[in-house]
Amino acid sequence: MTAQPDATQPPRPPHDKAALAAFVDHTLLKPEATAADVAVLVEEGAALGVFSVCVSPSFVSLAVEMAAGRLAVATVCGFPSGKHLSDVKAFEAARAVADDADEVDMVIDVGTARSGRFDVVQADIAAVRAAVPADRVLKVIIESAALTDEQIIGACRAAEAAGADFVKTSTGFHPAGGASVHAVSLMARTVGAAGGGKLGVKASGGIRDFDAALAMIAAGATRLGLSGTASVLAGFDKETPTPTSTSTDTY
Repeated sequence: MTAQPDATQPPRPPHDKAALAAFVDHTLLKPEATAADVAVLVEEGAALGVFSVCVSPSFVSLAVEMAAGRLAVATVCGFPSGKHLSDVKAFEAARAVADDADEVDMVIDVGTARSGRFDVVQADIAAVRAAVPADRVLKVIIESAALTDEQIIGACRAAEAAGADFVKTSTGFHPAGGASVHAVSLMARTVGAAGGGKLGVKASGGIRDFDAALAMIAAGATRLGLSGTASVLAGFDKETPTPTSTSTDTY
């Protein structure tokens, strides 16, 4: 299995395909996906050297069987709306763990965050954390494109207080959009290594090319959710210089 970058340290710009692949959750969450599609995903992910594949809950067992320890298996919970009741999210997460998922990416109730009720957001995350043991990774999807900076900070702090391992920008299904350099930078400075925190930051949603992937890492992303992984990694074939920084935000 590919070793993931240390989330407690600022991410280093990847110098080759293997280093960039180590950031990647190779993702297939389309509702029309089939078991054959998952099989292709796992084999492609293993060949590319990604950290994990991320699949829908109904495919966790299949992905685990096919991965055979070659890469981690992640899944989602409360996806994609986040409007599920906390006990339902917790049950879904517990079932994913029982099916041997290594990581669970849960969606918060974005409306609750927009209302400023971060104590409720924290309780929702804590309920799922209780169902996901410490040896498994819990990522919290906040839908950053739908939130103000103040709301992003509040959601990240709630995830931190609830014991999450990562905060994640997006589901990739929200009409407001996916990841942005600004949101990743803000999240990293709030709870990630850039601000002295210990949470990983996953950039996901709309990252379709090499330059965008490097920009997210330069902004503080320690994990990337990609569906077009092969085309992103192919950017190294162009011998494009690796940027050292893309963020000019201050906070």
